[in-house]
Amino acid sequence: MSALTTSPLSRLRRKPAAKERIREPFRDRVFLVVVTIMLVVILGLVLLPLIYIVANSFSSASAVSAGRVTFWPIDFSLRAYEVALSNPQILRGYYNSLIYAVCGTLISVTLTVAIAYPLSRKRFFGRNVLMTALIFTMLFSGGLIPTYMVVQDLGMLNTRWALLIPNAVGVWQVIIARTFFANIPEDLHEAAMLDGASELRYLRSVVLPLSKPLLAVLALMYVIFQWNTYFDALVYLKDQDLFPLQIVLRNVLILNQRNVGVADVAQQLQQQQLANVLKYALIVVSSLPVLIIYPFVARHFTKGVMVGAVKG
Repeated sequence: MSALTTSPLSRLRRKPAAKERIREPFRDRVFLVVVTIMLVVILGLVLLPLIYIVANSFSSASAVSAGRVTFWPIDFSLRAYEVALSNPQILRGYYNSLIYAVCGTLISVTLTVAIAYPLSRKRFFGRNVLMTALIFTMLFSGGLIPTYMVVQDLGMLNTRWALLIPNAVGVWQVIIARTFFANIPEDLHEAAMLDGASELRYLRSVVLPLSKPLLAVLALMYVIFQWNTYFDALVYLKDQDLFPLQIVLRNVLILNQRNVGVADVAQQLQQQQLANVLKYALIVVSSLPVLIIYPFVARHFTKGVMVGAVKG
């Protein structure tokens, strides 16, 4: 009864009660501790090899060959980077990888949007059949030999197109883009149609400006794929002037070729020592573009993937 007769003014004059600290259940705290420990362990497993590679790349050739380098450079030296950045074959491979990554990403993003947008329109005839066919290609591929024969018949062997066209469209990326476009309110499309806009004008002026997170995600996925790919170049390319950086890196790491920028540096022993440290420098150099690009699109990555993967 007293609570009902208390005036609103008196309730406003009351001092706010001290906020009680909400304690998490013991099981939740244990779970968070376990998850934190696991994440720290995973971070260490990922970070320590990177630190080891960077430390070796900045160490002297003799220290690397002797195995004295762990997680800090010994006898700091930039000789490996000087050799890597002055060798024509490595620079040519770097140039080719940039061409494949930039041009391949532009082609892939354009084709992905061109395929995904019509499939997102409910009035598009046969969209379910086409989507089923795309998913089928993701589950079952033709294999290496049929793909090689197709590339050969199209006259793309030993050309740059062999690395740009066969894997230009990823089905998973099409699914993400299709779902993203389907989540755009239909009212925007109706308003654009009433104003006399065509489908291309609506796509260019309305859909694409709203799809910046999606485009950032697609660009990041495709550029990483194009930058890291080497198997297609190994199969389709014979001219060394067309080799991407990953093929050059493979030759140094696996085949241990001695003619990759070290033939005129010193004698045979010094060449072998320099080749050892050159491996680590090439790994760092080949990873730089992705590490530079990622911070600019990281803020869009989670948003783009989640919006494109959840319907509603």
